[in-house]
Amino acid sequence: MNFNNVLNALNLGIVILDSEYNVRLWNDWMATHSHRNAEEMIGRSIFDIYPNLNKPVFLRSFKSVFTFGNFYFFSQKLHGYLFPIPITSSFQTSFELMQQSCTICPMREGDGPQVTHLCITVQDVTEMAELVETNQRDFLTGTYNRRFLFNRLKEEFERHRRYKRPMSLLIIDIDHFKLVNDTYGHQCGDFVLKSVCDTIQSALRRVDILARYGGEEFCCILPETPFENSHLVAERIRSQVEATLFEYNGNFIKVTVSIGIPKPAEPTDSLETLLKNADSALYEAKAFGRNRVAFSR
Repeated sequence: MNFNNVLNALNLGIVILDSEYNVRLWNDWMATHSHRNAEEMIGRSIFDIYPNLNKPVFLRSFKSVFTFGNFYFFSQKLHGYLFPIPITSSFQTSFELMQQSCTICPMREGDGPQVTHLCITVQDVTEMAELVETNQRDFLTGTYNRRFLFNRLKEEFERHRRYKRPMSLLIIDIDHFKLVNDTYGHQCGDFVLKSVCDTIQSALRRVDILARYGGEEFCCILPETPFENSHLVAERIRSQVEATLFEYNGNFIKVTVSIGIPKPAEPTDSLETLLKNADSALYEAKAFGRNRVAFSR
């Protein structure tokens, strides 16, 4: 039986690598979407063509699969994609590159215990990701909406409690925002709100989640970020907003933000307690002069 025919018939990318990161199989799906045929790829290091893979997150997963024979999943939600492939489908999307869910699987010779190759499956989830993005974004600011915030916050909080993984939460409020609306009008206020969000987003990692909490308040979830490091992120946000001058119809507008950081959750704490502590920390920042970062007591 010719298994290559089966692999080439799948509506799924299949890539097989050996222990030296050399390509041993590149199926028709990968050739069609990447515009790189199998003859060009087979025998070459994957890093020659896709240097973006030569980074710790991929290298660690690669070695883990070879050493322990486990499976490793790359979620589109966290990573976006493994292979930077331009989008060729006709539907409208805000993504520039194909969004992918990928799995790395171990391969063995016969019944032997030794992993000799690994197989990467690549699934195009761009349309699904676009639908999710469309339904979960705040129309005005482009940040995630409140519904998405609470869904992801529950997920991250549960992961934090169950697996002892670090996470941090920031609650951000634009100081005296009503004064901007009253002085320059609500259209200017909308412009400033969006611009502040863009400034905040530029200070974050791609995996961090910025969402509109309500009005001029925003929450930011920092996955895999210890409490001790959250102050550095918050201070970077605060200082970048303070240093930015927003221009609207010839008016130059300067705003600041106050940021509250809740203390690390205790094993007995609930998500409600975490949010209450975040609100308390924000109140501290405002009570002591605004344009500052404060922790809940």
